[in-house]
Amino acid sequence: MVQLTRRMRREWPLHIMLIPGLAFIIIFSYVPMAGIMMAFEKYIPTKGLFGSPMVGWKNFKFLMDYPDIGRILFNTLYIATMKIIAGLIVPITVAILLNELRKEWMKRAFQTMVYLPHFLSWVLLSGIIIDVLSPSTGVLNQILGLVGIKSIFFLGDNKWFPYVMVITDVWKEFGFSTIVYLAALTNINPSLYEASDIDGAGRWKQTLHITLPGMMPIIVLMLTLNIGNVLNAGFDQIFNLYSPQVYESGDVIDTFVYRMGIEQAQYGFATAVGLLKSIVSFILISVSYILAYRIANYRIF
Repeated sequence: MVQLTRRMRREWPLHIMLIPGLAFIIIFSYVPMAGIMMAFEKYIPTKGLFGSPMVGWKNFKFLMDYPDIGRILFNTLYIATMKIIAGLIVPITVAILLNELRKEWMKRAFQTMVYLPHFLSWVLLSGIIIDVLSPSTGVLNQILGLVGIKSIFFLGDNKWFPYVMVITDVWKEFGFSTIVYLAALTNINPSLYEASDIDGAGRWKQTLHITLPGMMPIIVLMLTLNIGNVLNAGFDQIFNLYSPQVYESGDVIDTFVYRMGIEQAQYGFATAVGLLKSIVSFILISVSYILAYRIANYRIF
């Protein structure tokens, strides 16, 4: 007890610094959880959260019987999985290539260029992407026309839309992830490369047997964090770029919830979908953490 008192006296400024963050989490993360009740109600705004009639599992039953739910779930998993895979491969590759550059100014210049899109919102980037991919005046289609390829409506074709979502998402975010992997590369002992040079290993062998194993802890961490987002295909991006023409391949859980909850005012049903998604995401995060510990012996906490 005496030690605890001394520790509290010594660390009280740190605890005070935690108060704003804890208040923010409680107000914006925990208090709104009372809204989960809407998933079991026929929510009527005029009657409020505690006055709306209870309907039990009716909203969940309606979700299971909804004719397009299978397609929406597939689109979500398909786009999100491709984003996770590409979001690992691309920044890891770029980080390794940047690490090979010997001119520091060139490395920093390239790093700044690829990092810049991370700071731009999808509202702004969507306008740029729409202009670039326009079937009539877009730069990309004009280039394709020069080599004899017919104009493609990338944002209005169900065949192309999911891949456009993956490519543009990677383009926006891989710069940030690249910095994370570059930081991991700095922790690799340089003597390992020197020893491998003496043994006659080339750059490819060094990458396979020194660089990638040295980066493995951070790779496992990023993969673990991303698996929990397998049901988050990117609402901001898709909402700003999709249209009814590509609902077949581009409609995901988040956009579906938005249309049902905001546009069609089916608040209870939309809450039920969101609650089910949150439960599945929590399970995926838990499983990914267990796998990360057992496979790579890596602990987040």
